[in-house]
Amino acid sequence: MASIDTMLQEPKTKMQLSPAARKRRYSFITGSVLVNLLLLLLLLLTVIPFLYMVFSAFKPNTEIFGTPITLLPRNPTLANMGALLTQFPFARWMLNTAIVAIGGTITSLLLSSLAGFAFAKYDFRFKNALFTLMLVTLLIPPQVLQIPQFEVIRELHWFNTYQSLIIPRAVGAFGIFLMRQYTTTVPNEILDSARVDGASEFAIWWRIVLPLVRPGLAVLGILSFTGLWNDFYWPLVVTTDPSMFVANLGIASLVGPYDYQYGILLSGAVLASLPIILMFLIFQRQFIAGLTQGAVK
Repeated sequence: MASIDTMLQEPKTKMQLSPAARKRRYSFITGSVLVNLLLLLLLLLTVIPFLYMVFSAFKPNTEIFGTPITLLPRNPTLANMGALLTQFPFARWMLNTAIVAIGGTITSLLLSSLAGFAFAKYDFRFKNALFTLMLVTLLIPPQVLQIPQFEVIRELHWFNTYQSLIIPRAVGAFGIFLMRQYTTTVPNEILDSARVDGASEFAIWWRIVLPLVRPGLAVLGILSFTGLWNDFYWPLVVTTDPSMFVANLGIASLVGPYDYQYGILLSGAVLASLPIILMFLIFQRQFIAGLTQGAVK
């Protein structure tokens, strides 16, 4: 009976934590709670201004600047949205932004993946030197290139055109570098087998490489779309016709020298933010998977 009692009490003894273990466990729980509280505070600091923008879009101007400041509108109104859509060509601005963002993203994905495929799977003269030179361009501030790009656009007579908004921002060194890193993980044996079967190099890239690097395409696509959608400075340089304004530039043009219709401005900001939020919500799984896969590799 004594041995049975000892066996029954042994698990309980093992389950008991030593004072040092209990202290470490308490410190871990306390640290986790503090970290979560800090993250919650940062979340509130990030979300509250956005929520204030959304709710203020449905407030009259007198209430936006009234006291006391309230988050929810006391007298909700759709007058700001109506004025934005009827008095200004906001729908055309959103269409221009969509054309530029989608067209630029597709062009960036195609060109960057092609260049990455070449750098990853082909051997040619000055390959390493060209790749290094391309990476060095990441150190050059974009503002340095504005005057040469402006001169090119002027010589081509591309002002107030979609070409001027898309092509200069279509592909960059970061996109090529990212796609090159993903393409290097594609086994060469698969590409050699496709060549033996008679597939052309373009078919190998289109049918084999692109499906295998979809996580990288998702990351690059979201980053490119976000950058093109939020771009302000370059459209300001190459567009002077209000019908060719993108959303950010159009919203900025609503600010007059003597009058500030903040309700209309906030309404435009809310509508211009929706596509970015929806895109991230739709593709967030692919985006996170692409970042995780790239980090592991």
